Amino acid sequence: MSSFVVALDVGGTSMKGGLVTRSGEIVLTGRRGTPREQGPAAVIEAIRSFVENLAAAGGDAPAGVGLAVPGLVTADTALYSANIGWHDVPAGDLVPLNVPVMLGHDVRAGGLAESVLGAGREISDFLFLSIGTGIAGAVILRGEPYGGSAGWGGEIGHIPVFPDGEPCACGQIGCLETYASASAVARRYSARAGSPTTAERVAALTTSGDPVAAAVWHDATEALSLALATYTLLLDPSAIVLGGGLAEAGRLLSDPLADRLQRRLTFRKAPPLHPAALGVNASMLGAALLGWHAAGSPEVGATWSLDVLKSPRVA
Repeated sequence: MSSFVVALDVGGTSMKGGLVTRSGEIVLTGRRGTPREQGPAAVIEAIRSFVENLAAAGGDAPAGVGLAVPGLVTADTALYSANIGWHDVPAGDLVPLNVPVMLGHDVRAGGLAESVLGAGREISDFLFLSIGTGIAGAVILRGEPYGGSAGWGGEIGHIPVFPDGEPCACGQIGCLETYASASAVARRYSARAGSPTTAERVAALTTSGDPVAAAVWHDATEALSLALATYTLLLDPSAIVLGGGLAEAGRLLSDPLADRLQRRLTFRKAPPLHPAALGVNASMLGAALLGWHAAGSPEVGATWSLDVLKSPRVA
C-alpha cells in the first residue's frame, strides 16, 4: 500500500490540498482557487486536476483520496451545495484515479480532525464552530461528528439571531452568517466606510479604536453569543472549539464572545471556548483521515503528533 493519501478541502473560495502519510506527516501542501463563478462543471474539473497533480507529485498512486466538500454529502456522493451549485455528483467523478475515495462534509471533517487530533482530543462532546466565508458547526457526540437525520446537522450559520435584521442569501432574515462570518464582517464594514476591505483588516482597525470597525465587530460577537447560547441550552456541550479564518483573531474574538455568552446563560456556567488546534488545516486533515478510512486503515491518525500536523501550514 502507498505511504500517503491525497487530502483535499474544497471551500467556496479556495481549495487546500496535501499529501499526508501514515505517520501524519504533511509532505506537500497547496492551494488553488475554487472557480465556482464558472459553474459546477468547472469546479469538478478543478478538483480532478488538483487531485491528479497532488498524486503525481507524490511519485506513486495514493492509498486513497479524502475530499471534504460543502453542502449535503454522503460518503460516496456530493448531493447538493448551494455555494457550488452541484447536484448528485458521485465521488468517482471528482477523482481521476483508480483508488478508494471517501467524501465528507467540510466542517464535519474539520470537527473530526479536531476530535481525533486537536483541541477536542480529550473531549467527547463539543461543538466545532468554523467561522470563515460562511459559518457552520460540527456537532461532535461521543467523539464522532453527528450530521442529523438527513445530513443537515450543524447549520448554525442559518440560525436567525436578529429576526428584523438583514436578509441572508439563504432566503431568511437576520441569520448568524449575515453578521458574523468573515465575509459579512468585511461587507458590513465596507458598506459603512465606503471602501472595500477584509475581515482581517476590520479586526486590526477594531484593535486600533476605529469606531465603525468596533461597531461591526460588536454586532458579530453579539450574534455569535445569541446563537451559541441557544446551542448550549439545547445540547450542553463540554466545550466550543472556534476555528476558521475569523477565529485567527484570537482573544479579540474569544474574550468578548465568552463574556457575552456567559451573560446570556444567566442560570448556568457557559462552556469554555477553545481555539482550534489545527487552524485552517483542520478540514484538510479531516479529509486525510477520510482518505485513510477509504484505504481500509481507519486506525491511522490515533497517534499523530500535533506538532507534526501543524507544519507545514497551508498558506
